[in-house]
Amino acid sequence: MEEYNLENLKYPIGRFNKPEDITQNDIEEAIKSISELPEEIEKAIAGLSSQQLDTPYRTDGWTVRQVIHHIPDSHMNAYIRFKLALTEENPTVKPYLEDKWAELEDTKQTPIEISLQLLKSLHQRWVVLLRGMNSDDFNKTFFHPERCVSFTLAEVTLLYDWHGRHHLGHILLVKNR
Repeated sequence: MEEYNLENLKYPIGRFNKPEDITQNDIEEAIKSISELPEEIEKAIAGLSSQQLDTPYRTDGWTVRQVIHHIPDSHMNAYIRFKLALTEENPTVKPYLEDKWAELEDTKQTPIEISLQLLKSLHQRWVVLLRGMNSDDFNKTFFHPERCVSFTLAEVTLLYDWHGRHHLGHILLVKNR
């Protein structure tokens, strides 16, 4: 039971599960979700106290504040990876140490409203990019050196839809306690 609870706390919406065949409908649903994420996060954090923002969603997990700053950090990396894949042949992307990024001063000191505005602006541009892509574009790839695999932009679109909802789930865990 302990493991089950930890798994639910780590993955409140479940682990990412890539469909065997990604359909155009899957991509359209993911884009819709990505476009709605900033508003969903704003709703989720409405009324949270400073103490709640500094509460981890699980033991040894990030605080809500860290999660809020992490999402645009992660999604900026994804957005840049999309642009690289759209303009280069299977580029190798640079991994980053998200746990260390979550400990930097900008994460500790910046008001969450700044990261929410960044997320809104970033997602507006990302959604324009996504909606302008065709099926050939979604088949373009980038190489991730840590995983030693190339990912299609279709896969990554679904992954980042999940990523946003995954962290929204973490915020809701704290809010609903």
